[in-house]
Amino acid sequence: MNSPPRSAFGAPPQGGAAAGPAKPDPGRPLANCTLEVADLNRLKWRCRRGLLENDLFIERFFQRHEATLSASQAAGLQILMELDDNDLLDLLLARREPTDHLDCADVRDVLALMRTEGRPT
Repeated sequence: MNSPPRSAFGAPPQGGAAAGPAKPDPGRPLANCTLEVADLNRLKWRCRRGLLENDLFIERFFQRHEATLSASQAAGLQILMELDDNDLLDLLLARREPTDHLDCADVRDVLALMRTEGRPT
């Protein structure tokens, strides 16, 4: 029996019902794929925050990287979005570094990109 095609998050494409939080599909190469429009829209909605400062970091990140956002970067963003606003701001401002479950390549990659968005090159 063939299963329906899956998006970068492992959810059925637009017409299907997804149960639970979206997760990357382990069968798909993460570093070289970009997100489908529906997945990107869900991620952007999930990234809306209560603190304006966090929203500014996230908005600049999407302006620069939206077209090329990989599934691994999306997974890193999903992990960061689980944080409280003040904890996220501390990471974005480099007041502290990721520890425990946050200390993974996906999170560190996205965090590095988000931290440098406002700095001159």
